[in-house]
Amino acid sequence: MAYSTSSPPILQTQSIAGRRTWYYESADAAATIDASGYITNALQLGMKAGDIVIAYNTASTILSTHLVATVSSTTGAADLRDGTTVGSATNSD
Repeated sequence: MAYSTSSPPILQTQSIAGRRTWYYESADAAATIDASGYITNALQLGMKAGDIVIAYNTASTILSTHLVATVSSTTGAADLRDGTTVGSATNSD
């Protein structure tokens, strides 16, 4: 599945120092999200290097964290660093 600008990461918090935390849901695996330029409209969203992206994989119910490494001033796309899985969930329904 490819990134869609119609379902972008959502800004959750911003610290006094300017670091931001974003929340993103997708069926894409963490490795796919870390692909170079995956978030194509990062500059437009206001993402900056050092921001954190918390990603929830809707297919596997895994939550992972990612660090914005760079945001291109030319293309507006972000490169994320490998994240760390912080947990997963299972439905009991």
